[in-house]
Amino acid sequence: MGRVTAAIAVGVLCATALVGPTGVRAWSDSTQLLEQREAELAQLRAERDRVANRVQLLDPNNADPDLVGELLRRNLNVAHPDEVVIPRD
Repeated sequence: MGRVTAAIAVGVLCATALVGPTGVRAWSDSTQLLEQREAELAQLRAERDRVANRVQLLDPNNADPDLVGELLRRNLNVAHPDEVVIPRD
């Protein structure tokens, strides 16, 4: 009877090691989730760098004149008297 109980206990431990909350299966799921999060983090870092560059170009002490002109034209819908506006439609 003792051997049967020991064999059952070993079987339960092995099953738990495979499919339990900290088992091999959960570990592979965690690895996959980690890869997804790292890809998302890389995308967010690229977006942050793009926004930081844009902020630097709009610095009041040293603004990029081309970007300022572009934003004024787009947001305020204005143009210089010598410019020709061609609609995209």
